[in-house]
Amino acid sequence: MEHLLQIDPWLALGVVAATALTDAVYVMFTSSVIHRRRFAAANYSALWYTLSSFAVISYTNNWVYVVFAAFGSWIGAYLSMTYLHRPPGKPPAPLAPEASE
Repeated sequence: MEHLLQIDPWLALGVVAATALTDAVYVMFTSSVIHRRRFAAANYSALWYTLSSFAVISYTNNWVYVVFAAFGSWIGAYLSMTYLHRPPGKPPAPLAPEASE
């Protein structure tokens, strides 16, 4: 119960924001990998680890911040999936088969 009284609201907000952004970046990373965009995937991967390290470092001192991390994770995944699944403008180009030698 003592941990609940020692919650820093700014740190909790930072953990929510960091995990929301982490999940959004993870979804964008996965989309980049699926679409074989190497440069974008590499950039998203670096950003993903940078954001997630803030959240992990923040809540390892107090387990209660895990709740804030989970909430932020939910927000990030939901919003990024909403962004990726907008009404289509035009269908994506089909993938070309890989040539075998």
